[in-house]
Amino acid sequence: MLPVHGGTPDAPTTPFTQALLSSWTQVEWLPALAMLATAVWYLLAVRVLHRRGDRWPVGRTVSFIVGGLGTLTLATEGPLAAYDTTLISVHMVQHMLISMVAPIFFALGAPVTLALRTFARPLHRALMWLLHSTFMRVLAFPIVSGAIAVANPWALYFSGFYELTLRNVWWHDFNHLHFLVVGCLWTFALIGIDPMPRVGHAMRMLAVFLTMPFHAFLGLTIMGQHQLIAADWYLDQRRTWGATPAADQQLAGGILWAAGELVSILIFIALMVQWSRASEREARRVDRQLDREDAIRAAAAAPHAGE
Repeated sequence: MLPVHGGTPDAPTTPFTQALLSSWTQVEWLPALAMLATAVWYLLAVRVLHRRGDRWPVGRTVSFIVGGLGTLTLATEGPLAAYDTTLISVHMVQHMLISMVAPIFFALGAPVTLALRTFARPLHRALMWLLHSTFMRVLAFPIVSGAIAVANPWALYFSGFYELTLRNVWWHDFNHLHFLVVGCLWTFALIGIDPMPRVGHAMRMLAVFLTMPFHAFLGLTIMGQHQLIAADWYLDQRRTWGATPAADQQLAGGILWAAGELVSILIFIALMVQWSRASEREARRVDRQLDREDAIRAAAAAPHAGE
């Protein structure tokens, strides 16, 4: 994105479909450096664990680095970054990748667990305090985090803030960070494997079920909106290629609707699998407890067996 502060840049002369093959040189340095620093921290922390003989599943590393940071790179660099202020449909793809897809991989990468196992004592204590604070218990409650995740895009697209993010590079990057934080809060509370306040599987599945329709409502609202979102910005660009701003906005609404529902269904399925595995682990635990009790009773009865 161009570092604009109040003006409107000219639209790219190359249609987005052509740029998919030719715009991979677009680099957003601030997000790129932040992602590189995060990847270095994660890999060094895993190395610390391995050096002291602790095991860290490879799947978690792959999920965090390839799935999570890879998704963020796809969303914030290359063609999507080059056209995210030109087409609202491209921005919407970004929105979905940052707020709904990447957080799933981050949640399965267990970064909080890794931090707890490698942080120095003062940072470890601070993180433990945060995880057990009332603030975190409230935010991690799925109805609360779900309400924040649902309200966030409504507030963005139906206020002047969205156009501000198009005109100002710092607000633009802040918006991406905001998407990511809200998405991670919601996803970690649902399917995360890190230690944090978390309610039972039934409540989490109910929260997903309650929030699913709101993606459809917002998508349909955007599709049926007669007034353009950030109209001054998009009309002033005077693109000579691609869909009209109105048609592109309809496409954006469809992307939000379809992607939001699909990701919600995937999370719902993941919760079902986690619930099933948790039930199996609990059943095995109960069986082991019963076996121990039987063994204790049998040992107690043995001395009296010959009487």
